[in-house]
Amino acid sequence: MSDQNAPALADFDGTPDRTPAISSALRTIATEVEGLNALAQDLEGARAEAFERALQTIARMKGRLVVTGVGKSGHIGAKIAATFASTGTPAFFVHAAEANHGDLGMIGTDDIILAISWSGETVELKGILDYSRRFGITLIALTSRENSALGRAADATLLLPKRVTEACPHGLAPTTSTTLQIAMGDALAVALLEHRSFTPQDFRTYHPGGKLGASLVRVGDIMHSGAELPLVASGSAMSEAIIEMSRKSFGCVAVTTPKGALAGIITDGDLRRHISSDLLAKTVDEVMSVNPKTAHPDMLAMSALETINTSNITSLMVVADARPVGLVHLHDLLRIGVA
Repeated sequence: MSDQNAPALADFDGTPDRTPAISSALRTIATEVEGLNALAQDLEGARAEAFERALQTIARMKGRLVVTGVGKSGHIGAKIAATFASTGTPAFFVHAAEANHGDLGMIGTDDIILAISWSGETVELKGILDYSRRFGITLIALTSRENSALGRAADATLLLPKRVTEACPHGLAPTTSTTLQIAMGDALAVALLEHRSFTPQDFRTYHPGGKLGASLVRVGDIMHSGAELPLVASGSAMSEAIIEMSRKSFGCVAVTTPKGALAGIITDGDLRRHISSDLLAKTVDEVMSVNPKTAHPDMLAMSALETINTSNITSLMVVADARPVGLVHLHDLLRIGVA
């Protein structure tokens, strides 16, 4: 393990002077990073098979994943259960102590129990362990001690490296240990997400609210279409294009070919660049910008926002099969809360 008195991380600004608080923070982070490195090494080696077995077991389950623990492990367990639930694995948290007072009835024979305990000897877990054995409910342990009561009872064990140091200088407050617990939970949830080919649209189903939900909306859900779409035909006079731009109020107009494909776009910026006494006498083909930035109806709103921001524009024409079918404006993205 690293010397607690040695510098924990590189001093990025090149100066040796640090306040005691910053030195403490850096030692804490370095200690926890060291623990995570040990966990990664285990997963690359001896613990890989156990991780694969746990993943396949959960992937095949017919019921729900029941996460349990007490104390700090309980708090971590609640977060892990929420992560599983939001990424397509039905899951909920049961406090081990409450399980002994009636909550065992929430656990069915098709469920799988994920029990978390650093020592594996947490007394409050006894009731839920006995229950799992009595009714043949699959039990996965997340612990640092394979030969603990929890490790011996489990059908599969996700073993955490116990050769790690807590960041607490007294070695008492769970710090590195809880970081490893949450990291293993995240690793398992993400691996299951990828195993199931969980898509951004699936993610939106579980996150309909807030900025995250808004960013997963598709352009086709919010675009302006039909009579709202500003369109003029190739060969039209600029006077017609300006009237259409003013009528639809998006600051742009799409130019279409005789077959209805998108030929180009005219924006307020194009008007400024071509302003002259004979502007109205020109055709739209002389003024339009060809190969404009476009979106597809299936594009995520967050991707549309990125295109708008990086291109310094305010609107995107939505195109399907080379034809303009809609328009999404920056204001539409602001309205749903993406920006």
